[in-house]
Amino acid sequence: MTTLSGSEAVVVAGGRATRMGGVDKPALVVEGRRMLDSALAAVSACRRVTVVGPHRDDLDPAIGQVQETPVGAGPVAALSAAPISADAPVLTLASDLPFVTADTLVALMDALHEDPDAEAAFAVDADGRLQFLLAAWRGAALTARLDSLAGAVANQPMKALLPDRYVTVPVSGTTDCDTPEDLHRARSGHTGVVAADPSDAREMLRKSLQPLPVRRIQVRAALGATLAAPLVAAEALPPVAVSAMDGYAVAGDGPWTLRSEIRRAGSDHGFALADGDAARIATGAHLPSGATAVVRDEYVDIGEGGVLRRRPDVPVRDDARRRGEDWLPGFVLAQAGTGIDPAVVSAALSGEVTDVEARGPVRVHIVVSGDEIRRDGPLREGQTRDSLGPVLGQFVRWCGADAVSEAHLRDTEDGFDRLLQETTDVDAVVVVGATGRGAADQLRGALARTGAHIAVERVRCKPGGSQVAAVLPDGRAVLGLPGNPVAAVATLLVMLPAVIDGRTCRTPRVPWTAPLANASDVVGEVTRLLPARQLPDGSWLCDNAIRTSHLAGLIGRQAVALVPPGAADGDLVEIVPLPRI
Repeated sequence: MTTLSGSEAVVVAGGRATRMGGVDKPALVVEGRRMLDSALAAVSACRRVTVVGPHRDDLDPAIGQVQETPVGAGPVAALSAAPISADAPVLTLASDLPFVTADTLVALMDALHEDPDAEAAFAVDADGRLQFLLAAWRGAALTARLDSLAGAVANQPMKALLPDRYVTVPVSGTTDCDTPEDLHRARSGHTGVVAADPSDAREMLRKSLQPLPVRRIQVRAALGATLAAPLVAAEALPPVAVSAMDGYAVAGDGPWTLRSEIRRAGSDHGFALADGDAARIATGAHLPSGATAVVRDEYVDIGEGGVLRRRPDVPVRDDARRRGEDWLPGFVLAQAGTGIDPAVVSAALSGEVTDVEARGPVRVHIVVSGDEIRRDGPLREGQTRDSLGPVLGQFVRWCGADAVSEAHLRDTEDGFDRLLQETTDVDAVVVVGATGRGAADQLRGALARTGAHIAVERVRCKPGGSQVAAVLPDGRAVLGLPGNPVAAVATLLVMLPAVIDGRTCRTPRVPWTAPLANASDVVGEVTRLLPARQLPDGSWLCDNAIRTSHLAGLIGRQAVALVPPGAADGDLVEIVPLPRI
């Protein structure tokens, strides 16, 4: 029986993924597992495994990692970068094959062994196409084909490696994920994962979402978006030497003769200083030609005839800011994946950057559902005031998205079907209510009818356990929240940032943790989401009893704390800040 133990494997996990919006495609999740992990599981019995692509800190140290040169130069360059033994079979496979298994690779190895003249065995998909990156090679044949290219491997098509003698094998596991549509089809049979805790649910959601396209945005309008490329300064800061203090621009070591000119900030009046000259200068004004330093007001005395001298009891220092003291052109102000907040916008403007490549901001449509909900007018018997819809947009914006529209949805059989069909001009839909499994809870059925991929079915937390997160075939995210206001707000604050991360490729923030003083009083069997306030000593205190039908319990509270099972007094727990005006 053929085994993989004597073979080597090269997993191609780089590339630009241009048809997927430049996302890290191997990290996308299908059926609860990264596609890269599926590929590695299939080759785990090989004697040597090499992954070609960006370095990943979470891989087993026994797995070799290399990077093709230049980065993104294509699969031929990737194979050329990997160590390949001439005396062993070599399996080559792409990391976007979520259903490849060891059995698939064994079938390829069997076909290669059965034909002693064959140099390679290629998988064939259901349409009869060769899958060049799902193949078994004789190591000597693959190295010979790569050597024949004489180093010209960048951006070569895989057909350049096609040997004279090869066999083909129709095998399972050839479904790849080159496009968002491919990814959705691969996920379509997946029914979702009950995450062990909110952290797992957020990670699952991030990896399930389709990134928004990259677009060029004016910096002033980019708040809330995420950088898709590094933010690089276009000009030095300061662009010219300027005074950091009110004082005197001087030339030479002194004493100096004070001239009548005054250099003010923004002045375009030109004059030059000769050695021994000084001129009055304001903070922020650019230094006149010939100036060698700035001496602040309190460091000098002015004598007869306008002679300026540095006081003997003060330090000798230059209070000028030289060109490029903060940065020079080309300096990276922020990395790709950084959320564009006011500091990023300000830094871009300081660096004379006018527009950026970015994804987002995420546009959210908010829906509050339920026949019992009434926004305006007097309540009728059995009705409840909509106390959440008018303020939920503020919570959405606090998470970093744009709340562009909102609506109330009645409990009708086709209400959610029409909502999901018609609300196509947004990036995410946030639904309050209808996430349970009661007679009036229609959201899950509507999602199933659209062919949505359920990324998160339920979460082991309280409140918020009934939440659901899904991806529609066109990429829109749907976040279904519980109907009770506190449960809805807590769930939104915990999960919506993960939606933003996934849709904009934003680097997830490191959770803020702090010691919880009364963990033993509030701990439960699942993670509890509880209002919390900070004590003077820096620790936090959670409310144990909280009414979820209104937000009054959040008044005077600064955050929602995530209290995991088994937490003890003083343990660090995650703190999610509440919005503040």
